[in-house]
Amino acid sequence: MANVLVLTISGQDQPGVTAGITGALSPLNLTIRQLEQIVLQGHLVLGLALMHDKDADDSTFDRATVLAMEFASARFMQVTSRLVDEGELDGWKDRLLVTVLGSPLVPGSVSAITSTVAKNGGNIDRIRQVASYPVTAIEFEVGGVNKQQLRDELSQVARANAIDIAVQESGLDRRGIHLIVMDVDSTFIQDEVIDLLAAKADVADEVAHITARAMNGELDFEQSLRERVAMLRGLPESALAEVFNEITLTPGANTLCRTLNRLGFQIALVSGGFTQVVEPLAHAMGVTNMRANTLEIIDGALTGNLVGPIIDRAAKAQALRDFAHDHEIPMSRTIAIGDGANDLDMLEAAALGIAFNAKPFVRDAAHASVNTPYLDTVLYVLGITREQIERSDAADGTTTPAPPVQ
Repeated sequence: MANVLVLTISGQDQPGVTAGITGALSPLNLTIRQLEQIVLQGHLVLGLALMHDKDADDSTFDRATVLAMEFASARFMQVTSRLVDEGELDGWKDRLLVTVLGSPLVPGSVSAITSTVAKNGGNIDRIRQVASYPVTAIEFEVGGVNKQQLRDELSQVARANAIDIAVQESGLDRRGIHLIVMDVDSTFIQDEVIDLLAAKADVADEVAHITARAMNGELDFEQSLRERVAMLRGLPESALAEVFNEITLTPGANTLCRTLNRLGFQIALVSGGFTQVVEPLAHAMGVTNMRANTLEIIDGALTGNLVGPIIDRAAKAQALRDFAHDHEIPMSRTIAIGDGANDLDMLEAAALGIAFNAKPFVRDAAHASVNTPYLDTVLYVLGITREQIERSDAADGTTTPAPPVQ
């Protein structure tokens, strides 16, 4: 039996609407079950879900509807009312956030997204624009649909429409401090450090051949890494500083780190590359957490060996867990970003694994993919708007992005 009255008041925004409608209803024996409001370009929509006492009858709802209409009419607003069962409201408690990134974002893409939500029995409760440049980012709050089912179907929509879509749970875990763990080579920076070192050692072609064998599945990561590092034997230690000065940050990396640091988030760089390059990079970007392989250096030259544990696919995932534990951040508030097969375990272990400009099989395995050239678009997936980023920059006196590490 329907035991909840849902009132929707809409019209030109004006002071005192919420106070006025709740005041008009206050003499009635009603309890507020839900209360939500949104204002878009001066147009207000206010929703109230009301329950009456068990001893009251439905005439209370009739009186509430009349009072709401009288209040709205005096303000040239409109009211709709409907009766629903309380269980119907409970069905929308667990909500998902669907973040869409497009450059451009066209009506057909939005139609494909919203149709997929509807086809799966979901309802869009709220739509919010997060950014208008350098990409258009829109956030849909969705209720009543299975997360994995929706994620799987929207990944096909994303590919078909050349857009990026992330599906994650809404709720308290989206707020508070997060841990963001990023791969380095071809994710945080645009280079592959092993290739830059190989060029210094005049073994670029030989290293590329081993890399190709590894990609074809002929070698595992550790075996291929050790073979390539062995070819760097005799390279002077000074080459590491030269390579550090040559690397190019991925566009948006500065903005991403600057914004996350201001918010108090924890950032980590986890790399199959080398500590001697990743550590100064992390320091320059204000990142305190890092893990990478370490080249052995004796008498000012690389020996061709590695020291310490190898940071491979499994070790990257373990690093994410370790950093989360160290900072007392639940795994439900962890995000991993990477592009290659070596990142797959890390992407799976995180609450949200984002494939960034990744190979197709990595995109298919990740929870979400971002294929724009801007690393700071990840902020939009966190619900941080472009306007918030710019206001924060202005407050700190930052008017332009910081220069790349050179």
